[in-house]
Amino acid sequence: MNPLNTQELIFFSEQMNMILRSGISALEGVTIMAEDAGDAQGASLLKKICESMEQGESFCQALTGTNAFPPYFLHMTEIGEQSGRLEQVMEALARYYRQQTEISSAIRSAVTYPLTMLGMMAVVIMVLIIKVMPIFDQVFRQLGGGLSGFSLGIFHLGQLLSRYSAVLVGLVLLLAVLILYFAVTKTGRARFGQLSARLPFTKKLSLKIATSRFAAGMSLCLKSGLDTDQSLEMVARLTDHPILQEKTAFCRKALEEDHDFDSAITKSGIFSGIQARMVSIGFKTGSMDEVMEKIAGQYEEEATETISRAISFVEPTLVALLSILVGLILLSVMLPLMSIMSTLG
Repeated sequence: MNPLNTQELIFFSEQMNMILRSGISALEGVTIMAEDAGDAQGASLLKKICESMEQGESFCQALTGTNAFPPYFLHMTEIGEQSGRLEQVMEALARYYRQQTEISSAIRSAVTYPLTMLGMMAVVIMVLIIKVMPIFDQVFRQLGGGLSGFSLGIFHLGQLLSRYSAVLVGLVLLLAVLILYFAVTKTGRARFGQLSARLPFTKKLSLKIATSRFAAGMSLCLKSGLDTDQSLEMVARLTDHPILQEKTAFCRKALEEDHDFDSAITKSGIFSGIQARMVSIGFKTGSMDEVMEKIAGQYEEEATETISRAISFVEPTLVALLSILVGLILLSVMLPLMSIMSTLG
């Protein structure tokens, strides 16, 4: 079976939550979903789950056998079954993956537009220097003049690019393959995340997104019946941000040294400022799951605002840059042409 995408995981979780809340067993619920499945692949997946459960496997074991669900989903489902909170776990999983979808969508929007603008900018400039500049050069020669200075340099650059057009096309194709690799493949996305965690201009945003996911994972684990130590252990296994991994390891070490959870979180620096204070209050009042959910929402909002600010800055900057570059190229040939025309007049 092909792995389910995030939208499919959200739909499955929401359907199971609704079914379990109605008092229907997991087996009956999956059977109903299989009968109502709109596509052959989905129906095949659900039927396989039904068959495994009818043979005595647990719900989690049946999901594992399909190879269609991610490890985090399976871990939480197992905890939900063992704690008798499968209904709450399905609801929390739907919320968790919905948050990840919103963050991923914001990131794609922030990356797609600049790449599109840069591509358009490159095409326009290439046409100008490869196709248009030679025409102006011929006009100047017919009028007894020639290109000079900046315009001559642009003309030579166009000739060079035209001569090595095959190499240029190869580089463009390689860039397109790299973009698809980082955007589509699981390994590529993981490596892109590791890279963004180290680059100076994406480091803070990457950490905010990772912290939001950490808090959402903690909330999910706590709502599933795990205590703070067990929740931290599970979320730590699924954290892939290098800086957050270090902070999480420090927090777990502090817990092993008999520090309270709120104290360990504060000393590790996973949360700072008001979020750390919220953790302390939540730990003392026994509402850590709700506090973690709020913190996840706060970091998600901060990340979204950061992305929105970046887009609002990048859009006019790229447009202005494109206008300036095109204007300079045109002026470099138009001004000498006007000078020659005035001389002839």
